[in-house]
Amino acid sequence: MLTRIPHFACAILLTLALSGCESIGLAPDPTPPPENTGAVSGDNGGLIDSLFGGGDDSGGGGGGGISVNSYLWRASLDTMSFMPLSSADPFGGVIITDWYSPPETPNERVKVNIYILDRQLRADGLRISVFREARNNNEWLAAAVDPQTVQDLENAILKRARELRIANIRIN
Repeated sequence: MLTRIPHFACAILLTLALSGCESIGLAPDPTPPPENTGAVSGDNGGLIDSLFGGGDDSGGGGGGGISVNSYLWRASLDTMSFMPLSSADPFGGVIITDWYSPPETPNERVKVNIYILDRQLRADGLRISVFREARNNNEWLAAAVDPQTVQDLENAILKRARELRIANIRIN
């Protein structure tokens, strides 16, 4: 027959289990976060920089808490800021936008998936997929995407990433 464990016993067991996480590397990093660089507007103290590695001046841009290049990550979010986000995973390096219809073409909509593949600031560390649909009789149908659109988007993100890197070098 099972007996109920009192709440305080559950709390003690949970505390012991969580305290064991430190021995396997799951505890927070005891080093203080780097100073706020202010490279991204809307920074919230050092929180953004410590999470996305803004204090890293090694050129890699992969910083504490993020497993992809932080400059590419920030640049992707900045470049796509006009579109609603469906999901963003800084640890996996995936940004997925929701469908967006430009005001000038309400019968078209686009969706963008961005994959950041590397911790280094490199052109081949970025892969972008663009999806386009057109409305036909109140039904959205897949439409062709000009390959130049993907190239232009990659170039815009890479340009913004270089700007962020240069701004970070000047501050440090």
